[in-house]
Amino acid sequence: MLSFRKIALLVAASAPLAWTASPVAAASAKTSPAQHAEALKMWKAMIAIPTVQGRGEMRRMADYVASQLRGAGFAAEDIVIEGQGDAVSLAARYRGTSGGKDKAILLSGHMDVVEARPSDWTRDPFTPVEEGGFVYGRGSLDMKFGDAVLVSTLMQLKREGFKPRRDILLLLSGDEETDMATTARLAERYAGEAELLLNADGGGGQLDETGKPVAFYVQGAEKTYADFEFTITDPGGHSSRPGPTNAIAEVAAIAQRIAAFRFPARTSELTASYMRQAGAKLEGETGAALQRFADNPADSDALQKLRADPEWVGQTGTTCVPTMISGGHALNALPQKASLSVNCRIFPGESVEEIRTTLWKVAANEKAKMVTLGAPLASDASPLRPDLMHAVRKGIDLSYPGLPISGVMAAGATDSLYFRAKGVPSYGVLGMFLRPEDDFAHGLDERAPVASLDPALTLMRTMVVDLSK
Repeated sequence: MLSFRKIALLVAASAPLAWTASPVAAASAKTSPAQHAEALKMWKAMIAIPTVQGRGEMRRMADYVASQLRGAGFAAEDIVIEGQGDAVSLAARYRGTSGGKDKAILLSGHMDVVEARPSDWTRDPFTPVEEGGFVYGRGSLDMKFGDAVLVSTLMQLKREGFKPRRDILLLLSGDEETDMATTARLAERYAGEAELLLNADGGGGQLDETGKPVAFYVQGAEKTYADFEFTITDPGGHSSRPGPTNAIAEVAAIAQRIAAFRFPARTSELTASYMRQAGAKLEGETGAALQRFADNPADSDALQKLRADPEWVGQTGTTCVPTMISGGHALNALPQKASLSVNCRIFPGESVEEIRTTLWKVAANEKAKMVTLGAPLASDASPLRPDLMHAVRKGIDLSYPGLPISGVMAAGATDSLYFRAKGVPSYGVLGMFLRPEDDFAHGLDERAPVASLDPALTLMRTMVVDLSK
């Protein structure tokens, strides 16, 4: 069965925008050997800082980034590090000539990484190793590569004396992989002055099995992550004297009803375009179903076909599934309490409260107590605005002329979520080009290709320069 990344390889994207770079412009935007070497060194240095929650290393990472920026000419007062312990964030301002009269361009990344146990890896996860064209180490892919690209781009522009009209704000959160408290703090403080946000933790390029680039994807939407819990309580009693009620049985019935329920079909500009393009390349019933559904979400046969396929069900609307169940206190006692956890991935445009209300109706048990776990945040999709797509087209053409470009919706959440929720158009645009079989983000022996560094630097520089003028 094809994974999401493998399916993406089959997608023919929208036609390239009409733009041709002049030789001078192309030459100036290309990554120099010196910048490549500097960014590679920085990438490895970041990996060597184990920014796992609980280790207290987030401040060291922030201090390292700040020292690099100061060395390139950033004023100390334009770099702000806030927070304690793991809840540390960094904001660095590249001042524009308009003095704040024009809204700023935000550049987003996160410093933290998920845990990695050395005993499970073939290499020490926090000792970066360059081997076979890859850099190995925890965070090499998610997302110290993107952090190095962002920081290196700003350092190079500062040294060259580039003068943007808009302010450029680098925002690095410290707990994207966990609580996102620093993300919320950054969004609260800086969203109001933002024109748009470029996120180095999303989007990216696809390589086929031979390493040939086949498409680039701009992430313009994310599904909202939300967890709900249903709890049934009961007097219980001796297991030899069962009565008409049973907490575990009732929770199990709720689980069955939710598992059988299907939310209404949904499409968006991003998902419909993606499905049409994928459907044109995929053969057989799935390809036909994709094209029919993209044109008409009310096509029940197409919807049934896609929802039977784990690779496509998430693109057809909101999904909610039982994920955990607990109950009882003794083998020989009637359960006094049982709980069910339900995980939802909510389609952009639908609110958390709407989904909660629907689930309560589906559960159909007035005895149940239903709570929302945490504070899930919903956001609408960002339109693929022409100035952004023109800059992406220009930056991609400098490395891969004419490469197809398309928008895409992600099933997971990034820092973009908090900014979109505050009305900031936000886009995942990292120029990392990867084969599906090389994607080990959050996994063992995580690695990323060194060959992606130059295209990523070229793309980021082009976008920052063009969009901040």
